[in-house]
Amino acid sequence: MSSPGDSMDAEDSYVTTVDPADDERPSAVIVTAVASVLERDPLELAPLYETVDPDALDSLFQHAHRTDDAGTHEVWFTYEGVDIGVRSDGEIRVDVAANSPS
Repeated sequence: MSSPGDSMDAEDSYVTTVDPADDERPSAVIVTAVASVLERDPLELAPLYETVDPDALDSLFQHAHRTDDAGTHEVWFTYEGVDIGVRSDGEIRVDVAANSPS
């Protein structure tokens, strides 16, 4: 099961996981993770559907997770100014380094 604050490294990448066995949906975990990283209330964030179709993302993850091939599938997009990576193995990465002022 995922939780905010699972991991934050020196490059400002937050990593958490989603477990389909616990009926977790990547779309919900993404909103929680981004809110945690940005230190904002999830209700203050723009709706995820303005960036990516949450149902399509969840369906893609579920399908890829059920597929028994050896590859890992990955989708990246930008939400609330941070880069989000969702992998079929359950890893969700929130990368704020690319968007930080230098």
